[in-house]
Amino acid sequence: MTSILTGDIIRSRSVKNPEVWLSTLKEALSLCSKNPSQWEIYRGDSFQLELEDVGESLKAAIYIKACLKTIKGLDVRIAIGIGEKSFTGKTVVESNGEAFQFSGDTLENLKKEKVNLKIKTTNEQLNQELNLYLKLALTIMDHWTTNSAEIVKLYIEQPNALQEELGKLIGINQNAVSSRQKRAHLELIMQLEQHYRQKIKQLQA
Repeated sequence: MTSILTGDIIRSRSVKNPEVWLSTLKEALSLCSKNPSQWEIYRGDSFQLELEDVGESLKAAIYIKACLKTIKGLDVRIAIGIGEKSFTGKTVVESNGEAFQFSGDTLENLKKEKVNLKIKTTNEQLNQELNLYLKLALTIMDHWTTNSAEIVKLYIEQPNALQEELGKLIGINQNAVSSRQKRAHLELIMQLEQHYRQKIKQLQA
């Protein structure tokens, strides 16, 4: 079993210099997976990422979203597919299996549904439950400001750092870090991420 994240950048053409978000996306994907054969950017502003640890899939989606939303005006649409892998190609986009099909099909539906994050697994009841949670989380995440997104990005990169330490990295004080984390509803989002991990274990039971 594996997890596949397929995504595309929303409003990528609104940024005159694509290198601005391209370098951000590359850094995000390379942090999610140290294996460069497990991620690829294709068709200009689309990407695919494989995570063999399926429990990590939502954290990766939140992180990629936070990274791209640090750039004013940008957002990302991500479909998570979890299932079997039947063929391993030289690159992730050449590989195949139900996880890849779930992810690709779901991304197509996202555009029609105007939703920015969704999951599909072999368990329909689990899909319905998790997608309800994700829809509720998107009412927060879709409205992150660049400051909120930056603080979420930093927290995921350095989960053990104190607020004061995070503040030093971006030149703000501890109180400002705390208020930005509250505005981003960071604690709630990370509680959802932990709950998601527990739920995904049902697929591996």
